[in-house]
Amino acid sequence: MTLIVSGEPDWLDELRQQVTDQPITVYQDTVRYIERLSDDRAALLLVDGRRADWRFWTTTVKVSPATRRIPVLLVTDDVARRAEGLLVGADWVFSAAELREQIQSIVRDYARLPDPQVMAQLECECQEALPPLAVEGVAKFNAGEYYPQHDLFEEQWVNTSGPVRDLYRAILQVGVAYYQIERGNYRGAKKMLLRSIQWLTILPDVCQGVDVRQLREDSARVRAELERLTPETLDQFDRSLLKPLRLRE
Repeated sequence: MTLIVSGEPDWLDELRQQVTDQPITVYQDTVRYIERLSDDRAALLLVDGRRADWRFWTTTVKVSPATRRIPVLLVTDDVARRAEGLLVGADWVFSAAELREQIQSIVRDYARLPDPQVMAQLECECQEALPPLAVEGVAKFNAGEYYPQHDLFEEQWVNTSGPVRDLYRAILQVGVAYYQIERGNYRGAKKMLLRSIQWLTILPDVCQGVDVRQLREDSARVRAELERLTPETLDQFDRSLLKPLRLRE
């Protein structure tokens, strides 16, 4: 999980000096902003409120389903901007002095990092057998019946309370992306693939017999092919990239 900073704020050096157990990535431009946040597995976004484009950095992340769960912290000394920041999407607003004084506690308290207890529970649940509904969903997915697989995995997700439910959500979203490709919906496919990343990244490589690592790799290849194409050339998509789910003992 990564801490993301927009621009080159004057508090960046203090952040790097005081936070050494989490990678820090600086974004200088807005190119492929949402995709980069997903790929970098952003745990916290710190926005430099001195920049003229601070609203873009703050608001855009909350609009996309792929990134809206990422906590956003706006850093500015401008009182009016601090009030506006909370209205346009920032979860918290701090002055530069407040950030410097509390950097370690802010990162500890606000970054969206995996909970060790939840991850331990997930590991245990991933050792269990795949439930019957999910087994049927896998069969539909592997038969290329991507719309029916969604309904089956969604029902399994709704009926599951533990963290392993993210397995079902990840699979159904990849399947919906494949369905959108077959329908010729370029933007819909990209959107669903981006949304699936947040769930796929926290799962073990194998969960309830599903080869999650292979699914990550397969869906990444599909997304790379979409990036190579455009909405107008989606008919050239290589359908052989739509791989079935792999099950392991």
